[in-house]
Amino acid sequence: MRITLISHDNWGYNNNIAVALKKKGHTLHHVDFSTFKYKYPNFGYKVYNFLLKAIFKKNLKHIYYGKEINRRLAQLGEIQDAILTIKGDWIDPAQILEFKKYTKKSIAYFNDNIYRCPKILKVIPNFDEVYSFEKEDCLKYNLKFITNWIYQGENQGTPNSSFDYDVFNISSKDNRFKTISKVADVLKAQNIKSRIIIYDKKNKNKNPNIEFISKYMQITEVNDYIKRSKLLLDIQRKEQNGLTFRVFESIGLQKKLITTNRNIVDYDFYNPNNILVIDEENIQIDPHFFKIPYEPIPESIYNNYTLDTFLKKVFNL
Repeated sequence: MRITLISHDNWGYNNNIAVALKKKGHTLHHVDFSTFKYKYPNFGYKVYNFLLKAIFKKNLKHIYYGKEINRRLAQLGEIQDAILTIKGDWIDPAQILEFKKYTKKSIAYFNDNIYRCPKILKVIPNFDEVYSFEKEDCLKYNLKFITNWIYQGENQGTPNSSFDYDVFNISSKDNRFKTISKVADVLKAQNIKSRIIIYDKKNKNKNPNIEFISKYMQITEVNDYIKRSKLLLDIQRKEQNGLTFRVFESIGLQKKLITTNRNIVDYDFYNPNNILVIDEENIQIDPHFFKIPYEPIPESIYNNYTLDTFLKKVFNL
C-alpha cells in the first residue's frame, strides 16, 4: 500500500507507525508537522491572528500547517491508498478536506478527548473514517474506538531485575502538574527513588523533587529512562479517560504502573497486582505494591494492544 502518515510528532511516538509500515513493505511517507516553523510576517499579522482566533475560531498557524501539508502531498505525484492524520485538530478544517484529493481514504486518529480539545468536532466531518481512544466520544459522536499501542517489548521478554529508579514519569506541564507535584512529594517522603520530569518552556514552577526541561525529550531518551525504572507513573489529564502511552509502555516492558486513571479497571488487561490506582485527592502509595512481582498478562489479551494490531485495524491490513 501507499500510505502517508501526517502527525504532530513532537515526542516521537508516531514515528513507530512509519517504521512498522515500512518493515511490512508498504511505501510510507511521514509528514511530521511539528517540524514546521511559522513566523508572523510582521506585528500586524500577530494582531490579525488574535482577532481571527477570538472571532472566527481560526488560526494562521493551523492554516499554514494545512497548506504546507497539501503542498507536500501534491509533490508525491501519486494517489495514496490511505492517509492517516494524528492531531488533526491542529490543522485548518478546509485544508484537511483537501487531503481527499490525494488519497483513496482519509483516516483520523485522536488520542485527546473532545471536552479538552473541542476543535476535534470541526474536523471530524472532513475525514472518511475517524478513530478515538475516548470511549465516551466514540459513543457520542459515532467514532471508532481504538487505544494507543504497545510500541516496544512486543515479545514479552524477561524484564530487568535491577533499576536506577523506582518510579519514572515524564509529562508536559498542564493541569496535571499539581497532582504530579503531590505524588513526587509523597514518593520522596517514603524514600522511594523517583525520576519525574516536566517539560515546561517557561519553567516558572519549582519543586526539588521534579526535574524541569525546556525542550522536548526524544523518545529514545525517554525509553532509556523507562528501561532503567522499576515502575511507571501515569497521571490522567482532567476530563480525559483514554489510556496514555505510559500504560502501554508498562505492558510492553512488563513494568508495574501507578495511575490516577480509574477507567483502567474496565480494561481486560487490568490486574491489581500490576496496576495501582491512586486517588489524586488523597494520594496513598502502599510500599507493599513495589514488592509484589509483576504478573504477565495472557498473550491473547496482550496481542490486542500491539502496534501490529493497531495497524491491521486502522488500515484493514
